[in-house]
Amino acid sequence: MAKIKTPKIPKVMEEIECFPEIEESFISHCVIKDCSILDIESERIVFDQVIFKNVTFENVSFPNVELIDVIFDTCNLSNVDFSNGIIHRAEFQNSKMLGTNLAETTMRDVFFNRCQLNLGLFGYAKLKQVKFSESVLRNVDFYECQFEHVDFLTCDLEEANFSHTPLKGIDLSSCTFEQLTVSKEDLVGCEVSPDQAIGFARLFGLKIKD
Repeated sequence: MAKIKTPKIPKVMEEIECFPEIEESFISHCVIKDCSILDIESERIVFDQVIFKNVTFENVSFPNVELIDVIFDTCNLSNVDFSNGIIHRAEFQNSKMLGTNLAETTMRDVFFNRCQLNLGLFGYAKLKQVKFSESVLRNVDFYECQFEHVDFLTCDLEEANFSHTPLKGIDLSSCTFEQLTVSKEDLVGCEVSPDQAIGFARLFGLKIKD
Protein backbone atom coordinates (compact mmCIF):
# COMPACT_ATOMS: atom_id res chain seq x y z
CA MET A 1 0.00 0.00 0.00
CA ALA A 2 1.27 3.44 -0.93
CA LYS A 3 2.63 5.50 1.92
CA ILE A 4 1.39 9.01 1.26
CA LYS A 5 3.16 12.07 2.63
CA THR A 6 0.62 14.54 3.97
CA PRO A 7 0.60 18.24 3.06
CA LYS A 8 2.90 20.44 5.11
CA ILE A 9 0.45 22.99 6.46
CA PRO A 10 1.37 25.69 9.04
CA LYS A 11 -0.67 25.64 12.24
CA VAL A 12 -1.67 29.27 11.84
CA MET A 13 -2.71 30.77 8.50
CA GLU A 14 -4.79 33.75 7.45
CA GLU A 15 -8.43 32.94 6.64
CA ILE A 16 -10.02 34.74 3.71
CA GLU A 17 -13.50 34.46 2.24
CA CYS A 18 -12.79 35.76 -1.23
CA PHE A 19 -10.29 34.76 -3.86
CA PRO A 20 -7.30 37.12 -3.93
CA GLU A 21 -6.40 39.10 -7.01
CA ILE A 22 -4.03 37.15 -9.23
CA GLU A 23 -1.05 39.39 -9.82
CA GLU A 24 2.14 37.41 -9.42
CA SER A 25 0.40 34.06 -9.92
CA PHE A 26 1.61 32.87 -6.51
CA ILE A 27 -0.77 32.32 -3.61
CA SER A 28 0.48 30.88 -0.33
CA HIS A 29 -0.08 30.44 3.40
CA CYS A 30 -3.82 30.99 3.58
CA VAL A 31 -7.20 29.34 4.05
CA ILE A 32 -9.75 30.22 1.34
CA LYS A 33 -13.23 29.28 2.52
CA ASP A 34 -16.96 29.60 1.90
CA CYS A 35 -16.78 31.32 -1.47
CA SER A 36 -17.02 30.84 -5.23
CA ILE A 37 -14.17 31.27 -7.69
CA LEU A 38 -15.67 32.25 -11.04
CA ASP A 39 -14.50 32.82 -14.60
CA ILE A 40 -10.75 32.78 -14.06
CA GLU A 41 -8.04 31.60 -16.43
CA SER A 42 -4.42 31.71 -15.38
CA GLU A 43 -1.51 29.65 -16.68
CA ARG A 44 1.26 28.47 -14.34
CA ILE A 45 -0.36 29.73 -11.17
CA VAL A 46 1.20 28.35 -7.97
CA PHE A 47 -0.66 27.46 -4.77
CA ASP A 48 1.72 26.70 -1.90
CA GLN A 49 0.44 25.74 1.56
CA VAL A 50 -3.18 26.64 0.86
CA ILE A 51 -6.41 25.12 2.19
CA PHE A 52 -9.61 25.46 0.14
CA LYS A 53 -12.66 24.74 2.29
CA ASN A 54 -16.21 24.73 0.93
CA VAL A 55 -15.18 26.51 -2.26
CA THR A 56 -16.97 26.24 -5.62
CA PHE A 57 -14.91 26.62 -8.78
CA GLU A 58 -16.89 27.55 -11.90
CA ASN A 59 -15.46 28.16 -15.36
CA VAL A 60 -11.91 27.99 -13.98
CA SER A 61 -8.86 27.08 -16.05
CA PHE A 62 -5.43 26.70 -14.43
CA PRO A 63 -3.29 24.79 -16.95
CA ASN A 64 0.27 24.08 -15.80
CA VAL A 65 -0.81 24.75 -12.23
CA GLU A 66 1.43 23.87 -9.28
CA LEU A 67 -0.37 22.57 -6.20
CA ILE A 68 2.18 22.10 -3.42
CA ASP A 69 1.01 21.25 0.12
CA VAL A 70 -2.63 21.99 -0.72
CA ILE A 71 -5.89 20.64 0.72
CA PHE A 72 -9.31 20.82 -0.97
CA ASP A 73 -12.00 20.09 1.64
CA THR A 74 -15.65 19.82 0.55
CA CYS A 75 -15.09 21.72 -2.68
CA ASN A 76 -16.71 21.63 -6.11
CA LEU A 77 -13.96 21.34 -8.71
CA SER A 78 -16.12 20.03 -11.54
CA ASN A 79 -14.72 20.76 -15.01
CA VAL A 80 -11.73 22.68 -13.63
CA ASP A 81 -8.69 22.50 -15.91
CA PHE A 82 -5.54 21.45 -14.03
CA SER A 83 -3.96 19.85 -17.10
CA ASN A 84 -0.17 19.59 -17.36
CA GLY A 85 0.09 20.54 -13.70
CA ILE A 86 2.36 19.44 -10.87
CA ILE A 87 0.55 18.21 -7.76
CA HIS A 88 2.72 17.34 -4.77
CA ARG A 89 1.57 16.51 -1.23
CA ALA A 90 -2.09 17.33 -1.83
CA GLU A 91 -5.42 16.07 -0.52
CA PHE A 92 -8.86 16.16 -2.10
CA GLN A 93 -11.42 15.44 0.63
CA ASN A 94 -15.18 15.01 0.12
CA SER A 95 -15.03 16.97 -3.10
CA LYS A 96 -17.02 16.95 -6.33
CA MET A 97 -14.72 16.65 -9.34
CA LEU A 98 -16.98 15.71 -12.25
CA GLY A 99 -15.05 16.05 -15.50
CA THR A 100 -12.04 17.65 -13.81
CA ASN A 101 -9.12 17.76 -16.25
CA LEU A 102 -5.97 16.30 -14.72
CA ALA A 103 -4.52 15.09 -18.02
CA GLU A 104 -0.74 15.02 -18.33
CA THR A 105 -0.27 16.02 -14.70
CA THR A 106 2.58 14.80 -12.54
CA MET A 107 1.28 13.69 -9.14
CA ARG A 108 3.19 12.57 -6.10
CA ASP A 109 1.83 11.96 -2.60
CA VAL A 110 -1.78 12.77 -3.50
CA PHE A 111 -4.86 11.49 -1.64
CA PHE A 112 -8.39 11.47 -3.06
CA ASN A 113 -10.84 10.59 -0.28
CA ARG A 114 -14.62 10.29 -0.74
CA CYS A 115 -14.56 12.25 -3.96
CA GLN A 116 -16.84 12.14 -7.00
CA LEU A 117 -14.53 11.86 -9.98
CA ASN A 118 -16.94 10.70 -12.67
CA LEU A 119 -15.68 11.50 -16.18
CA GLY A 120 -12.38 12.75 -14.75
CA LEU A 121 -9.51 13.06 -17.23
CA PHE A 122 -6.11 11.63 -16.23
CA GLY A 123 -4.79 10.70 -19.67
CA TYR A 124 -0.99 10.56 -19.94
CA ALA A 125 -0.60 11.50 -16.27
CA LYS A 126 2.22 10.23 -14.07
CA LEU A 127 0.99 9.08 -10.65
CA LYS A 128 3.41 8.10 -7.90
CA GLN A 129 2.26 7.36 -4.35
CA VAL A 130 -1.36 8.26 -5.06
CA LYS A 131 -4.39 6.86 -3.21
CA PHE A 132 -8.06 6.84 -4.20
CA SER A 133 -10.29 5.88 -1.25
CA GLU A 134 -14.07 5.43 -1.15
CA SER A 135 -14.42 7.48 -4.31
CA VAL A 136 -16.61 7.24 -7.40
CA LEU A 137 -14.59 7.09 -10.62
CA ARG A 138 -17.23 6.06 -13.16
CA ASN A 139 -16.14 6.62 -16.77
CA VAL A 140 -12.85 8.09 -15.59
CA ASP A 141 -10.08 8.15 -18.20
CA PHE A 142 -6.67 6.77 -17.20
CA TYR A 143 -5.48 6.40 -20.80
CA GLU A 144 -1.74 5.70 -21.10
CA CYS A 145 -0.93 6.67 -17.52
CA GLN A 146 2.15 5.71 -15.54
CA PHE A 147 1.31 4.22 -12.13
CA GLU A 148 3.80 3.72 -9.32
CA HIS A 149 2.48 2.79 -5.88
CA VAL A 150 -1.12 3.71 -6.71
CA ASP A 151 -3.97 2.40 -4.53
CA PHE A 152 -7.68 2.07 -5.23
CA LEU A 153 -9.57 1.31 -1.99
CA THR A 154 -13.33 0.64 -2.12
CA CYS A 155 -13.86 2.71 -5.25
CA ASP A 156 -16.53 2.54 -7.96
CA LEU A 157 -14.64 2.07 -11.24
CA GLU A 158 -17.54 1.27 -13.53
CA GLU A 159 -16.51 1.77 -17.18
CA ALA A 160 -13.16 3.30 -16.25
CA ASN A 161 -10.66 3.40 -19.10
CA PHE A 162 -7.20 1.92 -18.40
CA SER A 163 -6.18 1.52 -22.04
CA HIS A 164 -2.39 1.31 -22.44
CA THR A 165 -1.88 1.68 -18.68
CA PRO A 166 -0.01 -1.26 -17.11
CA LEU A 167 -1.75 -2.39 -13.92
CA LYS A 168 1.01 -4.60 -12.55
CA GLY A 169 0.97 -4.35 -8.75
CA ILE A 170 -2.35 -2.47 -8.69
CA ASP A 171 -4.97 -3.97 -6.33
CA LEU A 172 -8.53 -3.57 -7.56
CA SER A 173 -10.00 -6.32 -5.37
CA SER A 174 -11.93 -3.97 -3.04
CA CYS A 175 -13.44 -1.97 -5.92
CA THR A 176 -16.73 -2.42 -7.73
CA PHE A 177 -17.22 -2.52 -11.49
CA GLU A 178 -18.95 -4.60 -14.12
CA GLN A 179 -17.02 -3.29 -17.08
CA LEU A 180 -13.56 -1.78 -17.58
CA THR A 181 -11.64 -0.86 -20.71
CA VAL A 182 -8.32 -2.64 -20.37
CA SER A 183 -6.18 -5.01 -22.41
CA LYS A 184 -5.04 -8.48 -21.39
CA GLU A 185 -1.43 -7.35 -21.54
CA ASP A 186 -2.03 -4.45 -19.16
CA LEU A 187 -3.82 -6.71 -16.65
CA VAL A 188 -0.75 -8.85 -16.06
CA GLY A 189 0.16 -8.65 -12.37
CA CYS A 190 -3.05 -6.82 -11.38
CA GLU A 191 -4.67 -8.03 -8.15
CA VAL A 192 -8.40 -8.76 -8.39
CA SER A 193 -11.05 -10.62 -6.39
CA PRO A 194 -12.26 -14.10 -7.43
CA ASP A 195 -15.51 -12.65 -8.81
CA GLN A 196 -13.61 -10.02 -10.77
CA ALA A 197 -11.27 -12.69 -12.15
CA ILE A 198 -14.24 -14.64 -13.50
CA GLY A 199 -15.57 -11.49 -15.15
CA PHE A 200 -12.23 -10.80 -16.84
CA ALA A 201 -11.97 -14.42 -17.96
CA ARG A 202 -15.35 -14.18 -19.68
CA LEU A 203 -14.43 -10.81 -21.16
CA PHE A 204 -11.40 -12.35 -22.83
CA GLY A 205 -13.31 -15.34 -24.15
CA LEU A 206 -12.54 -18.01 -21.56
CA LYS A 207 -15.30 -20.44 -20.65
CA ILE A 208 -15.73 -21.01 -16.91
CA LYS A 209 -16.70 -24.54 -15.87
CA ASP A 210 -18.13 -25.27 -12.44
